[in-house]
Amino acid sequence: MTTMTDSSVREFKMPDVGEGLTEAEILKWYVQPGDTVTDGQVVCEVETAKAAVELPIPYDGVVRELHFPEGTTVDVGTSIIAVAVGGGAAAAAEPVQEAVAEEPKPEGRQPVLVGYGVSTSSTKRRPRKGAEAPAAAQTPAAAIQAELNGHGPAAPAAPAAPAAPVSGDRPLAKPPVRKLAKDLGVDLASVVPSGPDGIITREDVHAAVSAPEPAQAAPRSEPAAPAPSPSAPASYDTTRETRIPVKGVRKATAAAMVGSAFTAPHVTEFVTVDVTRTMKLVEELKQDKEYTGLRVNPLLLIAKALLVAIRRNPDINASWDEAAQEIVVKHYVNLGIAAATPRGLIVPNIKDAHAQTLPQLAGSLGELVSTAREGKTSPAAMQGGTVTITNVGVFGVDTGTPILNPGESAILAVGAIKLQPWVHKGKVKPRQVTTLALSFDHRLVDGELGSKVLADVAAVLEQPKRLISWA
Repeated sequence: MTTMTDSSVREFKMPDVGEGLTEAEILKWYVQPGDTVTDGQVVCEVETAKAAVELPIPYDGVVRELHFPEGTTVDVGTSIIAVAVGGGAAAAAEPVQEAVAEEPKPEGRQPVLVGYGVSTSSTKRRPRKGAEAPAAAQTPAAAIQAELNGHGPAAPAAPAAPAAPVSGDRPLAKPPVRKLAKDLGVDLASVVPSGPDGIITREDVHAAVSAPEPAQAAPRSEPAAPAPSPSAPASYDTTRETRIPVKGVRKATAAAMVGSAFTAPHVTEFVTVDVTRTMKLVEELKQDKEYTGLRVNPLLLIAKALLVAIRRNPDINASWDEAAQEIVVKHYVNLGIAAATPRGLIVPNIKDAHAQTLPQLAGSLGELVSTAREGKTSPAAMQGGTVTITNVGVFGVDTGTPILNPGESAILAVGAIKLQPWVHKGKVKPRQVTTLALSFDHRLVDGELGSKVLADVAAVLEQPKRLISWA
């Protein structure tokens, strides 16, 4: 997590705070150059594709430099703050000396599917074969880097201009840079790279656009054709349109939903149910001393009804192993609750919800909701879910066709609970009615199993005494 740049300055690198995520956005700095920091002190807040997380500094010292401003997306493993420790603390106000090669700044973000993680890889590229320059031709930064990497003292060297890509080699560039070049009509083979190890940066692409293209030698028999002009970047009316960058949680959610929708074959079933008795039980529980200080609402009993239905139909609580072509039945329930937050939709889950009593479940739900609203949900809280509930009724919506959380087998959507005319004991009466929708992965849940689960949830909500008789 840290690396030494000299005897008194430590570099704190962006850690992997999200179980395999490759980058994070710096939301807020809590310190500035010259501030004293202590081991364990939170210095900044970052947002990964899954949550906002506060980062503590792991040592004592004085802040020398913040390498990136707020709003910058930084690759995991990239140094974000320099801290003077020990004897270097007194010199914290002095300008930071260049000691190592500058870390490449992130060129863009890679989508990460919620619940799937990503493969572990380094953002650094290995040098091309034959591209290693002799010590005398190294840049000063590269020479110093070689010394730090254990290759011995670096020989004095004069700065060398970046070399163009070797003919026949595929130019090195990150996917966002390749897309930029494609959009601007730039051939990467003609771009002079300036990044470490010959990596082409965004600035290199823009420089290639603005630079005049060399004249191409044409065959004598044919006149030279004019070079195609690069397409101009898309423009829009700033007075009538607003563009919002999609990043962080929203970007991850979008990628996850697309991946889920086009990977798992969804089936959705619906049932409309009289929940009048459940609503009466909610009011009674609110008066119970055992529930004092706990969040008691219809969602609590809906969650308990789903847990009862899963216990009666355990095969619904499963996942699909694509590699092994197997169905993995889970003997535990990590109950996900979809929560709308200022940063987007997240789905934290209650671990081992199947083993909790009703008061314990009420406490877990209350903690989950309050933590999500404060933006403090940890990445671990959003991992390992098995089934999910989404309460669209809070927005006045009757029902919906929810998309599965990736890796899960089912998701229950709960519509608005409203007074409606209903036939009760042979007479039409106003009753509290709602519509439930259950989406499930048809690879591992057939229509019979899905229907049984949905019918059981409806039966418990219609007659909540089944919470006891079916326990």
